[in-house]
Order: sequence, then structure tokens, then C-alpha cells
Amino acid sequence: MRSLFCLLLFSTMCSPVRADDWPQILGPSRNGVAENEKIADSFPGTGPKMIWEFKVGSGFAGPSVRDGVAYFFHRIDDEEILEARNAKTGDRKWKVGFPSDFSASFSSDNGPRCVPLATKSRIYVFGAGGGLYCVDAKTGNKIWERQTYKEFKAQDGFFGAGSTPLLEKNLLIVNVGSRDGAGIVAFDSQTGKTKWKSTDNQASYSSPVAATVDGTRHVVVVTRYNTVSLDPKDGAVRFSFPFGKRGPTVNGANPVILGDKLFLTASYGIGSLYRRITDTSAEEIWTDVDGIASQYSTFAPSNGMLFGLDGRQDNGPGTSALVCLDPKTQKEKWRKTGFDYGSVILADGKLIILTNTGKLILVKASPDSYQELGRATVLSSTSSGYRLPALSNGRLYIRDDSTLKCIRLAE
Repeated sequence: MRSLFCLLLFSTMCSPVRADDWPQILGPSRNGVAENEKIADSFPGTGPKMIWEFKVGSGFAGPSVRDGVAYFFHRIDDEEILEARNAKTGDRKWKVGFPSDFSASFSSDNGPRCVPLATKSRIYVFGAGGGLYCVDAKTGNKIWERQTYKEFKAQDGFFGAGSTPLLEKNLLIVNVGSRDGAGIVAFDSQTGKTKWKSTDNQASYSSPVAATVDGTRHVVVVTRYNTVSLDPKDGAVRFSFPFGKRGPTVNGANPVILGDKLFLTASYGIGSLYRRITDTSAEEIWTDVDGIASQYSTFAPSNGMLFGLDGRQDNGPGTSALVCLDPKTQKEKWRKTGFDYGSVILADGKLIILTNTGKLILVKASPDSYQELGRATVLSSTSSGYRLPALSNGRLYIRDDSTLKCIRLAE
């Protein structure tokens, strides 16, 4: 009976998400793609309709949405706070706080960076100082916690913990970044107990992804200086290769897996690459250190193409470009310059770009040419693009350094 209960609990936690859920960083597949959303073909003259908004504390963490509830992680005073709100109305369902004394080395913002990870019954959050928390999705009651940076002697890095954990079956896999054999750590998702530790790699701001390639399950993690694939059962390294550069650099974009191919990109003279994944290797197809280089924005795949922003936030407004790349040929189908840097979501054959200057731009996801469908200013503060938005049921959830908004994109 005990075994049956555990099986039922696990199946409830890991039940498939609904078509309109956005339960983790960059959506269901961690690549910015919403498969079943329907959005309007243009914006009204006054811009998309705002449904609700409220003031928030510090942090870079964007929201997630699961089963009609929006989850939001921010900091007020000396607490990192996780809130659950009705996704339609914005009404608060519950909130829970965790003490935090984190202070970033390279930023005045001291709030959490990682998007909440929402299952049907539990929510997982990773605080800026390495605090890993599991709470009950209905009540907000804390179930377990681990202070990963203290326990595994990991460093804060430039901006604190910024790699959102990955749920792989009953394992919560975290890019902890300890050089003491705990670069990547798997925790039991129900109890928080350590299941395995792997590598000496420092952490990055890229989040792990998982995929099955030719029958082999890979967890791909971009770390500070390397990209590794792990066997999720025990953390054994399937392959590893250098990706990164020493100095004041950041790996921030998620790895993108297209069938048996892997696409990576980063700025700071690192560039992009495309490799073929096998059981034990990632064979180089092409590498271009002088080509497309995205600072932290993940390219979204569609019909064999990749759509994303080439550039850096700190180079200023208008210095980036929106690009459609054919990774098979390494050729750009088109490039639109003069863009502000930000984030990209792909839904209903359209690109939704939220820039760091608060603009929302709608573009047709076509390899033929750049076709803009709409443009509106939706946030007044700067630096909104790296606070990743969430798209669920025709509603876009966005934030800047002081406000969380829900706006309507459906027809």
C-alpha cells in the first residue's frame, strides 16, 4: 500500500501540463515555444488590453503559470517571497516567505533570478543565495528546503543563483556550481534528499534541458565554461565540451535541442555552435565565434528555423538584431537591425518580443522576410526583457523592476 501511495503521488505531481500552461522557464519545453496558444494577428491602436497589475519587489525572476494560477517570486526587505495568484484576476491565493541576506556583486538588485517551477501539487523555487525550496501548490506550506550554496560550498558568481532547476521524473536537477564534486546536483523532488552529484563545473545563468535522442535520455547543462550531458539516473557524464570564456563573461541562453542537434549561443566572443548528439558525444557541425551571439536570450525553434536576438543588453537600445537562422546551412534567412535587446516567445506562428525598453513587438514567424504585425509600449521601466514573460491562455504575464502585469494577446 505504501508503494502504491508513492506511485500515485508521483503520477499526480508529474501529470502532463495543460495546453495553456507555462509551468517553468521559457514554457513547457524550456525553449520559448507555446504549441497551442492562439493570439491576435495585430494589436489594437491603444496596444494590448491590460487585465490586471500590481507592485512587486526586487528580482529578475519572471512568472510561471499552471492550472489557472500564476506564481511569482520576488524579494521585499529581507525575504524572498513566493506568491500564488489567480491567473485571470490577479487575486492572491497565498504567499510564503524565506529569509534572505543575499547581496549581488555586480548588481544593485538583490532579489531572486529563477522562474518558479510549477507541478500540479508542488512549486519549486531557487533563491539568489542558493536556497532551494519546495512548497505545496494549494497552500504554500513549505515541504522541504536545502541551502545549496552553504552545503556544497558554491560561489555566488556575478549575480547569484540564476539557473532554474529542472524536474526530471522524480529528480530536481540543479546547476549548483560547486567545484567540490557538486557542480550539478540531483535532489529527490519529494523529500529534498541528495540523490547524486556530478562534475566540478561552476554554475552559469543558463537552465538545464532534457531530451531523448535516439532512445537515450540526456540532461544538457551549459555551465560556466562547459556544456555537459548527464545520464539523469545517476549523473554520469555522457559528453562534455568547452563552451565559455574566462573573464567577466556569462552563459545565459538555454541550450536548444532540435531532434538530434544542439544549438548554443553566448556573447563575449563565444559565439554560436551547432552539434549532432549521439549517446556519448556531441559532434561538431559548425562553430562560429564571430557570428550570432546572444547574451542571454534563447532562440526559439520553428519548422527547422531558429528565431532570436543577436546582441547584448549592455550595448544599449537599437544595437541588436532580430534574426531568422537556418542552422542546417548556417545561413541567415533574414536579419532586422535596430532592435532593442530582450526576450522572444514563439506562438501561433508569431514572435512575441519583449524588449528591455518596455516595448512589445509582434512579428510573423516566417523564414521569407521580416514582417512586423504590431508594436506597443507595455512597461515604463527599463530592463524588462531579461525578466522572462509567461504566455498562458492568450494572456501574457510581464514584469519590470517594480510592476507585474497581465495583458491580453488573444483575439
